[in-house]
Amino acid sequence: MQADIGIPEVQTEKIVDMLHKTLADEHVLLIKTRNYHWNIRSSSFMELHKFYETQYEIITHLIDETAERVTQLGEQAIGTMKEFLSITRLEEGPYHQQQEQQIRQLLHDHEELCKHLRSHVEKSEKYNDPVTTDFLTGVLAQHEKMAWMLRSFLK
Repeated sequence: MQADIGIPEVQTEKIVDMLHKTLADEHVLLIKTRNYHWNIRSSSFMELHKFYETQYEIITHLIDETAERVTQLGEQAIGTMKEFLSITRLEEGPYHQQQEQQIRQLLHDHEELCKHLRSHVEKSEKYNDPVTTDFLTGVLAQHEKMAWMLRSFLK
């Protein structure tokens, strides 16, 4: 049922499309992060194992919040891998055994998400949806922080 919260239907559709793309990107990033968490082989195993776990827990929370924002707008959130893979802007990519390659890949994905989220924040402002704008700004802040942490491993 369409939510009657003061956002025209055509704008709601555009906002939901942005949220679905974010949801898809988050799922691809989640799977990569969990894969690295499960299969890490490194002299700094415990540190990275815990680090990846912290990151995938944050991403899992962001996924849940994103899907719930879609439903708050009166729409149904996408929820299948087929749907996610059809609209994600991130590459699923191969598994990297090397610690530095893993970190670089995750960093790249977080930075790409930051670029997309920044654009989505601007668009949601244009669509006069301050709640989604605020929500996406918070998601952006989380990804900027995770990117910073990943970048710190490379210095």
